[in-house]
Amino acid sequence: MAAPSLQHPGFLLANLKVDSPNKTLAQRCQDLIKIIDDYHAKELHAIFSWLVESVFGSLDGVLGGWNLRLLHSRCGDFAPIVDFLKPSGPMMKLVYKLQAEEYKYEVPVNYLPAPVKTSIQEGVLPDCPLFHNRPHFPMSGILTLNMALNPFEFFIFYFASCLITPKNLPGSQHVGTTDSAYFVLADMYLKYFLPTEGSVPPSPFSDSKGSVSTPAQRSANISLVGHGLHSPSLLKHHIFLQPSVNADPAAQEIWRSETLLQMLVEVWLHHYSLKMYQKLQSPQVKEPFSPSEEHVLAVRLLVKHLHAFSNSLKPEQPSASPTHSHAQAGPLEEFKRVALQRFVQQKLFLFLQHCFGHWPLDASFRAVLETWLSFIQPWRYAGDKRAPLPADSGRCDPDKWESFVQENLLVYTKLFQVFLNRAVRMDLVNAKNALMLFRVAKVFCQPDLADMIHKAEQLFLEPELVPHHRQPRGYLTPGQGGSFLSSRQRITTDAVFRVKSHVYALEGQDCQYKQMFGPELRAAVVRLIQVVAQARHTAKRISDRSCQAAASKSLLSWLTAPSSDSSIGLCGVEADENNECLRKTHEFLDRALENLCTVFKLNQGQLTQLTAISTSSEDDGQSERLPDCVVGDRGLVLTDLGRMQIINGLRRFDIQFQGDPELQPIRSYENALLVRFLYRMSSLLNAQFEGPLTELCSRTDFAGRLCQHYLTSPDPAVLARTPGSPRFWDRKRRVGVSLRPLASYRTILLLGFAYAAGAFLSFGPVSSTLLILAAVFLHGVAVMLWAEKWKRH
Repeated sequence: MAAPSLQHPGFLLANLKVDSPNKTLAQRCQDLIKIIDDYHAKELHAIFSWLVESVFGSLDGVLGGWNLRLLHSRCGDFAPIVDFLKPSGPMMKLVYKLQAEEYKYEVPVNYLPAPVKTSIQEGVLPDCPLFHNRPHFPMSGILTLNMALNPFEFFIFYFASCLITPKNLPGSQHVGTTDSAYFVLADMYLKYFLPTEGSVPPSPFSDSKGSVSTPAQRSANISLVGHGLHSPSLLKHHIFLQPSVNADPAAQEIWRSETLLQMLVEVWLHHYSLKMYQKLQSPQVKEPFSPSEEHVLAVRLLVKHLHAFSNSLKPEQPSASPTHSHAQAGPLEEFKRVALQRFVQQKLFLFLQHCFGHWPLDASFRAVLETWLSFIQPWRYAGDKRAPLPADSGRCDPDKWESFVQENLLVYTKLFQVFLNRAVRMDLVNAKNALMLFRVAKVFCQPDLADMIHKAEQLFLEPELVPHHRQPRGYLTPGQGGSFLSSRQRITTDAVFRVKSHVYALEGQDCQYKQMFGPELRAAVVRLIQVVAQARHTAKRISDRSCQAAASKSLLSWLTAPSSDSSIGLCGVEADENNECLRKTHEFLDRALENLCTVFKLNQGQLTQLTAISTSSEDDGQSERLPDCVVGDRGLVLTDLGRMQIINGLRRFDIQFQGDPELQPIRSYENALLVRFLYRMSSLLNAQFEGPLTELCSRTDFAGRLCQHYLTSPDPAVLARTPGSPRFWDRKRRVGVSLRPLASYRTILLLGFAYAAGAFLSFGPVSSTLLILAAVFLHGVAVMLWAEKWKRH
């Protein structure tokens, strides 16, 4: 392209808007690569905002962008798009090109997370240093308040917001999972800017105009005075704004790692304020944000990588002065030391607390559960996983991980308590729910973990020897003993201060802490064990009935139509897979009981007694009774115990179809067209011969009883038959012809076999039909004779 610098910047944007809709994503990437290479920063600045929005979609969700969350590796555009957007790709080259010129791009404050938006609108400095000194007021006034971000921050903000922004997707398209282009790029960004080995690659444009200063340095001189915003008297400075750190040339590049982490944490996690959590213990009133399963999976990806990033911290070199030892560490090593605790812990705890309290009681909770279990097991991501561990040593080493448990005590104990409340309300007969219970019990059963939690609780209960100065927003610095990877010996006073600082920062000074191994929680565990025992008993009963039904199956039972409630198995699958689900349920529940008894030190005698008490009251006779109910104004009302009995399959209502048998829902073994056609035929015949049929069925002789067998419904249907209902009435037996059995696929198959056999024996269609009618008549006569004989006995 000749002399691109002479072209007006607006022409380039106009041409791209016209040409892009007519090209595939791969073709657009090729055109953009050429434009990024050929044009100068001034022309590229004019298209950058439009390009970012066209890739990730608009912040209001109207524009879907390139739909990275729906793009999978099997799509043809997957590879070109990933290559274009990867950390070392052309798009990031454009970001660095504009970053060197110090351009700014505005984002409306309304699209920031709710706590950040509220703080800025109220004139309070946000918690995150990323948003300090950034508000920009256009001429129209404060109602259109925007945030001025540099190109890298602007790009990462749109990338992070792409995950949580509701999109107007076609009905046939479903949001992708962890193999989508979005998750692949998120993993690439984390590994590139938060490396576990080596350092962050330098910006390719750092040398063209000298050293590029960090965004924090450039915005340090911006003041909010005169715009109605005030800053607090005491501002906590960021670790990389200290002069000793900025003097290091390596600190010129560490800001990208810091920006990436803070932006992902703020956009993905910071939707629930600490003030609201402490007030209601459940953030739900002013911040109704509800994360999706895809969102939670992305958070888990972030947690897992941050553990690997923090655990890659190099061992400290022996030094006479701890301050000198930290001064020798590079900026990236300092960032590894404090990243997880300072920037992630509080917001992740509130995020998980909200999910635990508001997520539906279904199998999708597994994503939230695994995110929690990933965070509380940092040892899973430490060192070389390929190196085998000694057989007698666990990965949960108290000497190494004790301080981490102390600094995150509530993440272990309080979320475990909330999980117990969920577990007793889950259908534990379902194998997927039983697996979740087993996973939690297995994690907490790891060697030394329960002892570390118990020790941390005892430290919190220790009386304070010195006045405690609470740090409401910050966490312990490495010099105060906040690093969980440090090998220096901690004294008891520091450990007590560390635990109390963590709990008070989240729960407040006047919190009433519930011990994980205290009597209250132990009683909840005993209740859970009883529910597990009942679920095992129910699963065993269902399995026994299933085996009996399979043993009694015969050719005659195959010929009959199945009942409406027997086609679906326990796990929502066909009956053939039911036994496998029950086997898994038994295995998961048995192992969960063993692990819970190990964690809470219950011996086998106590376990046997608890299970015996819970199962003795649920024998076969009692299991047929109604669930626990009370009589209300409109009939029976379930109690909490009754709901638990229904959820775990211990008891149930005897629900039967109470309407016209001809109007029952069409079954899977019936032909829908034939059901509707035969219903119309039956209605015409019944309307034409209603009188004669009714008179014939009213006779008391053998012919009348035979007609009653074929022309009436089996039994009177009771419309309200549960005790305590205000009204009871019966419905008269319906008289008429019913041709619906002919719509069954099995009936059609049997008739086909009968006509085929007649043709094989040289019978014509008329003769075969007469023989079939004769067989049906004889079957009715045999049934009537057997009924009369049964009545005499």
